Amino acid sequence: MCGICGFFGKTENNKEILKKMMDKIAHRGPDDEGMYVDAQAAIGHRRLSIIDLDHGAQPMYNETGDIAIVFNGEIYNHLEIRKDLIGKGHQFANDSDTECLIHGYEEYGVDLLSKLRGMFAFVIWDSKNQTAFGARDHFGIKPFYYAKDEKHLIFASETKAILEFPEFRKELNEAALEQYLSFQYSVLPETFFKGIYRLPAGHYMIYKDGHLTIDRYFDPMMEPKSDGNLSETVSEIEAVVHDTVDAHMIADVEVGSLLSSGVDSSYVVSEFPGEKTFTVGFLDKQSRYNEIRYAEDLVGELGKKNFSKNIDSDEYFDSIETVMYYMDEPLADPSCIALYFVDQLAAEQIKVVLSGEGADEFFGGYNIYHEPLSLKNYQKIPKFIRKGLASIAKKMPDIKGRDFIIRGSKSVEERFIGNANMFSVEDREKLLKTNLTHITPQEIVSTTYDKVSHLNDIAKMQYIDTNFWLQGDILLKADKMSMAHCLESRVPFLDVKVFEYAKKLPIDFRCNKEATKRAFRIAAKRHIPEATANKKKLGFPVPIRVWLKEERYYNRVLSTLTSDTAKQFFHTEQLVQLMEEHKAGKADHSRRIWTVYVFLVWYRVYFEEEAFCPKNHDWIQQRIRTA
Repeated sequence: MCGICGFFGKTENNKEILKKMMDKIAHRGPDDEGMYVDAQAAIGHRRLSIIDLDHGAQPMYNETGDIAIVFNGEIYNHLEIRKDLIGKGHQFANDSDTECLIHGYEEYGVDLLSKLRGMFAFVIWDSKNQTAFGARDHFGIKPFYYAKDEKHLIFASETKAILEFPEFRKELNEAALEQYLSFQYSVLPETFFKGIYRLPAGHYMIYKDGHLTIDRYFDPMMEPKSDGNLSETVSEIEAVVHDTVDAHMIADVEVGSLLSSGVDSSYVVSEFPGEKTFTVGFLDKQSRYNEIRYAEDLVGELGKKNFSKNIDSDEYFDSIETVMYYMDEPLADPSCIALYFVDQLAAEQIKVVLSGEGADEFFGGYNIYHEPLSLKNYQKIPKFIRKGLASIAKKMPDIKGRDFIIRGSKSVEERFIGNANMFSVEDREKLLKTNLTHITPQEIVSTTYDKVSHLNDIAKMQYIDTNFWLQGDILLKADKMSMAHCLESRVPFLDVKVFEYAKKLPIDFRCNKEATKRAFRIAAKRHIPEATANKKKLGFPVPIRVWLKEERYYNRVLSTLTSDTAKQFFHTEQLVQLMEEHKAGKADHSRRIWTVYVFLVWYRVYFEEEAFCPKNHDWIQQRIRTA
């Protein structure tokens, strides 16, 4: 796991510029650094040594030295690819997975991408042909950002490195804020920084003669079968999970695992051969916000070790600026801060952790996937009647059944934009002072829905989550929070072999009236306690709604929501109303309040503080000095 950055196009002082970019992402790779510079290219690498510790330095080159690569990630099937390439006459100088990408590019070109099993973001500079080739893995596990002007293409693992390029002018993208208020994450191709874009998952780019082309090489399309044998399916899932966890253990350093109280991470822990697990919690051990007791019970049964930390409210709030610094863009998912602390805990002992992300998207695990089933009978009522009932319900107080009537009047394409839906279009347009595009969340996801019009509603929802929520929230925080602590996070369920199997599961084996992840949970029961396998989806629960009612945090957040900065973007009297109603217990506005608050904290870090220093800066520098 590493950090990459660089630029193409003739530039003065290119070594000095590249060094500044690399220094900004030193936390991604404290063990080593390297750069390649010529008249048209400057590419840099920060290394976290995981595989072939002695010979994996980058940039890495082919035998003739005219092809160089910087690579972030792991290729789990690199030995198979290596064997094939050796058979075709390629000579390898070391045992790293990086070198197979160089020779694979020489042999297969773009077709190399269809052969890879792993997580990756890499850039290859072909100096002979004056061509840059970059790619991002199938599901977006590793980040890849880029910016382009008339003279240059700039790229990096994190936007903060691109901001160091002297000809790039930092400017807020207000269109990103508009959509963020609905999605809770940055959803547009262009980031919160005008001119910086993210390369989407499953895409590659080619830059030559000043021209940039981007194409898709992988589409996570669901292909559910009409039926199947449940018992056989469960056994097949067992084999698939065992295989992917085993593949993700490849490393020359110790591997641990994150552990919540849920089925996904618990199943991973039951399969992985390591012994160290890591968990965080809030409030006391009996609280619904504390998963430590569940983790301790599980490792007791499995004969493993659990290291835990109870996060108090002060350190949680005091860490928000640091978390937003590492996130690059605002993310209003409170669990990303919990993830920051659990990764910090793990990094004190190991370099690599496994985690359970991806099982929900692939196997049908989110609670919202029940909705098409619960609405099925209601939606047999003619749509014009349901629309009429919804218009009446919207004028009623927020009583039980109101939301059911409103959502039941809509198709899945109208009501589902992913796992989070913070502010409605009407509410965000009343709240914002910025120039509005008036583009609705439904318009953002519509072209993706167009591709799956033939699928069942549950499969449609999975496809939307895989293309939006998974990339924009789940995987972004997994990468950024682990890398903030020089830690590699691996996600065994987000594997091409797992997907190729899971995409064909019958809908009834994914989600039915009784259970989400139905077949997956049955498979897990063979390895972990039934209560854990059946536990309702929680994630890392955080008591934001509780804290925002406490005087000190209420005042702390309110001062930010009524600040001069807030008044630039928002009609702050509406934010005050949300705060007052929440504190009085009239409504739970905690997530919407948090969405705005986190943006303002992020804005302060990137636009108002001259040289923000993250709280773990000294620890990172010590890691670099001792490498």
